Amino acid sequence: MIENIKPKEATAIINSLIGGVVPKIGVQHITVGRSEEISAFVNALEDVKNGHSMVKFWIGDFGSGKSFMLHLLNTVALKQKFVVTNADFTPDNRLYSNDGKGVALYSAIMDNIAIQTKPEGGALPTLMEKWIEQVVLKTAQDNNIGIENIRDEKYLNLIQNNIMKTINEITEVGGFDFGTVVMKYYEGYIKDDEQLRRNALKWLKGEYHTKTEAKQDLGVREIINDLNYYDMLKNFCKLFVSMGYSGFMINLDEAINLYKISTSVMREKNYEKILSIYNDCFQGKVSNLFFNFAGTKEVLENERRGLFSYHALKSRLESNKFETAEIRDFAQPVIKLLPLDHNEVFVLLKKLKAIFDYNYKVTTNISDDDIQNFMEEMFNKPGASEFLTPREVIRDFLNILNIIRQNPDLDKNKLFGDIEISDERPDTVLIDSIEEL
Repeated sequence: MIENIKPKEATAIINSLIGGVVPKIGVQHITVGRSEEISAFVNALEDVKNGHSMVKFWIGDFGSGKSFMLHLLNTVALKQKFVVTNADFTPDNRLYSNDGKGVALYSAIMDNIAIQTKPEGGALPTLMEKWIEQVVLKTAQDNNIGIENIRDEKYLNLIQNNIMKTINEITEVGGFDFGTVVMKYYEGYIKDDEQLRRNALKWLKGEYHTKTEAKQDLGVREIINDLNYYDMLKNFCKLFVSMGYSGFMINLDEAINLYKISTSVMREKNYEKILSIYNDCFQGKVSNLFFNFAGTKEVLENERRGLFSYHALKSRLESNKFETAEIRDFAQPVIKLLPLDHNEVFVLLKKLKAIFDYNYKVTTNISDDDIQNFMEEMFNKPGASEFLTPREVIRDFLNILNIIRQNPDLDKNKLFGDIEISDERPDTVLIDSIEEL
């Protein structure tokens, strides 16, 4: 049996993997074969805790476990008292834009903020209240006001001044409006004005589309937009660290969607933004910030559309020339995720079978030999060496477990024989050939 797994984690693992997506919680229970990567990551976290900043690129074939890796990094970072968040690049979410797609990415980042007590995301209100509470307590101590009286409305101005003072100390760009909005959040908190708190949260999450609307609701002059959202992320990082957190880790997945941007000028602007984040982090312009990007080898190395098409990034992201498949360098910015070997896949499927049985409170009639037979069938199918991904192996295995759970008398070997391999990879080759036309 898997140790220390919670029922909620077991259900999340099984349901998510059958759906072809990575579970938000519990991934540590199904991790195999990534110990060196994790060890290097823990060392990097230590550096970020100590005030450095870091950017890592997790590169692997489609279905090789990039998204899984990012979720695993979250679990590790949460235990190290980091604030973490995830967002996917999509056709409507990108790093640079002039039509709202940059701030859309920012909103997704803010929506998914997680802390150890709220690992599934949505932790921004919790963090804001925790931070305000710290300011309130400090104000009470500094002014010899009893804890039971400090929340009285007559001390509202005193606390708001302290909120503004603290914000000014930790922010650089956009601090005044940021501070004003946090003061409004506190005002809503004291006066039990739920709408005011909601409006403040809406502003902090970048969900106001016009300055007029924000001015009406909150009395601020600016809103978070495509041009300033990155400054706001840096402000939040400083805020979280001032509260006692180790740092702020931002995971950005599906970089294929930057590669797919059709106009080369817009694609370059997005790569330029990655370069500016990279330079900020490695030149010490920001502290305690950790960015992880995940993408395919094509996204990194394609010289016409990938990150390597932008010369300044190529020179920074080329692999250590002394690295081989056996001798790895996990300290460099790019970490290539090699496929799991057959032994690791076997261990993974055994773990999944144990979690499946725990989740459904059954003992499925699948032995270790059956798992071996399943793997032989899968890996010997035509097209397996070219197209087969861990995602497909896992999904087929769990689907078979589900069939056997509900139909215990079925012939397992016949089910194994019915497996077909399909190519699930996105057609990046097609994108390239279209561009050549």
